[in-house]
Amino acid sequence: MDWTAEIAAAQSRIEGHVRVTPVLMGCDLGLDRPIDLKLEQMQHTGSFKPRGAFNTLLSSDVPAAGVVAASGGNHGAAVAFAARALGYPATIFVPEMAGPAKINLIRETGADLHVVPGAYANALEAAQDFETKSGAMQVHAYDAVGTVAGQGTLAAEWNAQGLDADTVVIAVGGGGLVAGAMAHWAGARRIIAVEPETSCALNAALAAGGPVDVEVSGIAANALGAKRIGQICYDLAVETQVTSVLVTDDAIAEAQLRLWRGLRQLVEPAGAAALAAVMSGAYAPAKDERVAVLVCGANPAPDPLG
Repeated sequence: MDWTAEIAAAQSRIEGHVRVTPVLMGCDLGLDRPIDLKLEQMQHTGSFKPRGAFNTLLSSDVPAAGVVAASGGNHGAAVAFAARALGYPATIFVPEMAGPAKINLIRETGADLHVVPGAYANALEAAQDFETKSGAMQVHAYDAVGTVAGQGTLAAEWNAQGLDADTVVIAVGGGGLVAGAMAHWAGARRIIAVEPETSCALNAALAAGGPVDVEVSGIAANALGAKRIGQICYDLAVETQVTSVLVTDDAIAEAQLRLWRGLRQLVEPAGAAALAAVMSGAYAPAKDERVAVLVCGANPAPDPLG
């Protein structure tokens, strides 16, 4: 796979459809070093997901039945947002655990929304059944070339904004975002892949020698709760020798609080997970190591102003 070409093509396609999100350089967050942050939670719908959604829709022949997606919340909102912008019908399946903020966000796009019992895997099963019966095009949340290349535009954009870091810390759910980063940097920067202890599909796959099913729970499960890591992510993680670390729910909650108190950035648990790894010592940088952290989601449940 020529990921450089795929990501460059994605950048060209989605330009004008997604925001260039800001970067904060040298943030003082009470750590032993300044940290650079990219605030991707300021993207449309409050997460990085529109990058992959727009790239997929703009590079596909979308059928008359439109698109269908399964999501823990953020991907569904992004697909619904992109579909509305491009004039396609969208059907979105989310689990009850998505929470009211994300469910309401999807509803506001006008998509045909179905809330199903269980977790993301149950929503995916329902979406696949709908795809078979309706002929709608499935937009996978993370394990598809179009999705990964779209997410890879974030890394390319960050480079263009002057990223000067040895190490970039990124939260992982199904693996689309970190796969895009691994595909773009191809080992040029160290990537720390962060997962909650109770939702750790990539960490388990690396230990097992391939993707395996994991149990999913915890405060970030509605965004980072993939039952199995994507094959694309796993292959890139092995190829680039990514470093996988785990964080506790308490560490994630503390990082959320630090982002709010220190920078007035209100994020969901998944959006704070990467910072939690540095704050808690799950990843301990070397003395002179330059570290950058991706903040990736702004849809806490419940909606704080709802």
